Amino acid sequence: MTAHPFHVVGGSFPTQPQPVEIFAGNARHHAAEPPSVVKGSRRRKLWEIPHKFHCPVIGVCFDVDELRAMMGKVMHFPRDTSDFVLHTTAVGACEERSQLANILHKHLERRFALTIRRFAAARDSHALAALWNDEARRGAEIPAALWASWTHPACDARLEQQIYGDIHMIQHQVGSGSRADLATLKNLRAENEQLRRQLDAARHDNESLRAEKSRETRALGQRIVDLRADLAGKEVRCASLSAQLDLLRETLPDLKDRQALARRANDAEARASALAAHAATQEEEVSRLKHALDQNSPPAAPADDENGHFLDVDRNRPVNIAGKCVLCVGGRSGAVDAFRAAIEQRGGRFLHHDGGLEESLHRIDGALAAADLVICQSGCISHNAYWRVKEQCKRTGKPCIFMKRGGVSGLSRLIDPGERDEAAKPLPVVKN
Repeated sequence: MTAHPFHVVGGSFPTQPQPVEIFAGNARHHAAEPPSVVKGSRRRKLWEIPHKFHCPVIGVCFDVDELRAMMGKVMHFPRDTSDFVLHTTAVGACEERSQLANILHKHLERRFALTIRRFAAARDSHALAALWNDEARRGAEIPAALWASWTHPACDARLEQQIYGDIHMIQHQVGSGSRADLATLKNLRAENEQLRRQLDAARHDNESLRAEKSRETRALGQRIVDLRADLAGKEVRCASLSAQLDLLRETLPDLKDRQALARRANDAEARASALAAHAATQEEEVSRLKHALDQNSPPAAPADDENGHFLDVDRNRPVNIAGKCVLCVGGRSGAVDAFRAAIEQRGGRFLHHDGGLEESLHRIDGALAAADLVICQSGCISHNAYWRVKEQCKRTGKPCIFMKRGGVSGLSRLIDPGERDEAAKPLPVVKN
């Protein structure tokens, strides 16, 4: 250990000859010599390599904090000791075997064991130089290659000096690169600060947008809840109406048939209205022709009696109504049952229409079509019903009897002249 507080980086160099001459002389000397062959497998220790190589080994292979921690195990130094003082102290301790040199050597052997094993395959200085040049060109494992090369048994003086020069230039390049990296780092820091401000503004805008979207989402969620409640109420209402509809359908099992009949009735009424309009036109035409006929020829004497006159029916011959459908038009409502009994007693089938007093005249056409004989009480029906019955019977040739007076007895005498003759006979005189 020297008396100086720290060693000069690179150790001491002889003054004569100059470094260029030394390098040139060594190059000529080594060019003439064959490559040195490994004479043993023993690798050199840290304190066995030249002292001027300790500075690159300590500076390249150890991190400052790592070196401070290792040195703190074997020596005490103030906390504010600079990194340069620690570096030079460690370099000085490696000049000879010491406790710190042993610790540093064991750490390097453990740390770079894989590279040491790989470099151990080199049998001469040329092979070792090729391995070093390859690692120096790649620049990935410079510390491990430096330690494995300088401690290798085949590392001669020429290779040691080459490695020293390479690592020296690498350190200069690293320093220049560090200065450029510092400038770049400064620019990057400024750019990073600007980007950070932009990021903070973007985060603030994002928070505002997220808060707004959150409010909109809550409003939409509440709207969905309201719509679901409304939909549930409508579904309940629909279910209730469906139940009521099913109940009504059960109450009216023939509702469809009734609806069909109602539609058919509406269609029939429409057709009947058309027929009624046509019939009214025909009646007006008939009235006009009759009026013209009455003016051109004398009227024929009507065959009147107490019950009016007959149309296509001989009053002196009985009318057989057995098996026939007899339609009675008009008459008092209280005598309908008596008329029905009188007709059905003689084997006929009874139909009745009140002549338009309460029933619709549209139904009389169907009744006239179904009847075989028509009995019209002209004094108890409307004028339109009278002319409709008369015109229909005349057009179809259907027998029709007109009665001026209502009553079951008059009906019986009309449909059974025998009873009328019997009633006209004088009563027998009873002698005592």
